[in-house]
Amino acid sequence: MPGQNKSLEDLFHEGLKDVYYAERKILTALPKMAKAVNSNDLRAAFEKHVKETEGQVQRLQKVFKMIGHQPKGKTCPAILGLVEEGEEVMEDFEDSPALDAGLLGGAQAVEHYEIARYGTLIAWAEQLEMPEAAQLLQQNLDEEKMTDKSLTKLAEAVINECGMRQAAE
Repeated sequence: MPGQNKSLEDLFHEGLKDVYYAERKILTALPKMAKAVNSNDLRAAFEKHVKETEGQVQRLQKVFKMIGHQPKGKTCPAILGLVEEGEEVMEDFEDSPALDAGLLGGAQAVEHYEIARYGTLIAWAEQLEMPEAAQLLQQNLDEEKMTDKSLTKLAEAVINECGMRQAAE
């Protein structure tokens, strides 16, 4: 039977490759999103997240080293779909009052995906008695949660209000 010799260590490695690919893909998508938005606050949030993501990639590289593997991504269809949705929003809503709200929503979908992935990887690292890896992954998870919270505040305070105002004009 396929996979019967696979272990939790193998699954952890595969999950790590998935999130590594996702983070690197996000590094190419975020600058495009920052350039497309109208809101200076949202642009600043995207630019800040680029720097955080660079640090997250470095932490993931350390985890790869801990498990004796070279940092390598594995194509992640989920993140490709989310990035594609963001590109569609940029294309379909260009010059629209709803553009920023659409991109912000897409960014939060990415954050939620990452939060789920990191939570799972932390649980597996703990089960595998890899506390240093779990700690590095927890740092990434904490940053993802903070980014999600800041995007929510931005949406509530600025983007949704701005979109409603512009729609009423």
